[in-house]
Amino acid sequence: MTSESENNKKLSEFFSNEYLSLKAYINSKIKAGVNRDAEDILQDVALKLFSGADRYSPINNVAGFVYHSIKNKIIDVMRSNKKSTAYKDENEIRLAEFAEIVYDTQDNLYSEQMKSELKKTIWNLKPVYRDIIIAIDFEGYTYREISQETGIPEGTLMSRRHRAISLLYKKIELKKI
Repeated sequence: MTSESENNKKLSEFFSNEYLSLKAYINSKIKAGVNRDAEDILQDVALKLFSGADRYSPINNVAGFVYHSIKNKIIDVMRSNKKSTAYKDENEIRLAEFAEIVYDTQDNLYSEQMKSELKKTIWNLKPVYRDIIIAIDFEGYTYREISQETGIPEGTLMSRRHRAISLLYKKIELKKI
């Protein structure tokens, strides 16, 4: 029991004495952004360390322990930002692939105007059609997964997607004229 309270005391003392230094360390490793605020990272690490202090064996090197935790948190934050960037890039690729289906061509050189028009047209579809297009063509769900989640038969989902693509094609064709 003494190690439990000792860990809390050591961590509390270290954070109160070194808070500004820890914050400066985090700022030196990352650029501030929406998900990358040094204060937030430091608070997350402190919360995790204090809430788990009872589970750790006695902490002998508090500075090393805290800096190692901060380094790991920074790595996690950087990885999560890469995932969101990759997700954005992946959606652009999927939009281009979907454009191939709707525009019935293999040309990968779709203008931004065409992509923008396709996005607007998708968002203007009825919700049942828009949802199936987004789920299948952009989020990568299978008909079976959607059917299990919603209770809607796979055949109905396939019909809705086919109808949605047909509507998109007609609306885009009308705008070309």
